[in-house]
Amino acid sequence: MEPRPNYITPAGYAVLRQEYERLFATERPALVETISWAAGNGDRSENGDYIYGRKRLREIDRRLGFLSKRMKAAKVVDPARQEDRSRVWFGATVTIADEDDARRTLTLVGDDETDAASGRIGWNAPLARALRGAAVGDVRRVVLPAGERDYEVMTVDYPA
Repeated sequence: MEPRPNYITPAGYAVLRQEYERLFATERPALVETISWAAGNGDRSENGDYIYGRKRLREIDRRLGFLSKRMKAAKVVDPARQEDRSRVWFGATVTIADEDDARRTLTLVGDDETDAASGRIGWNAPLARALRGAAVGDVRRVVLPAGERDYEVMTVDYPA
């Protein structure tokens, strides 16, 4: 079974690729060298450099495997090329208002690019799923852990 596509912006893909290359080309070889040096020092049972190095190497290898899978499943979508700019799709920056007229501005990005503090929510988040396909003036109901909320779409923008 093929994994579902991992929608991601070009900038988000570049960040994943950069992390993969840094781990693979810089950190991992340096760590292997340290482990090799530590192994040559004799007793490995009490050798902190060796024990910590092996543990860190497993962490790096796990992360490399994860990044590799995510990049393989990645479908790079450039929001600037969105044809239907009147509706909310991947990469849209949306201003929404709740029942109390509290406004929030959100950008729908790939799940690997999320940053709630800066208003970047994952494409598969409940709020993003509810907003998909909405136009200005549409009201969408979202089921959140705190209960149901209605949001009205105030603006929809895409990068130039």
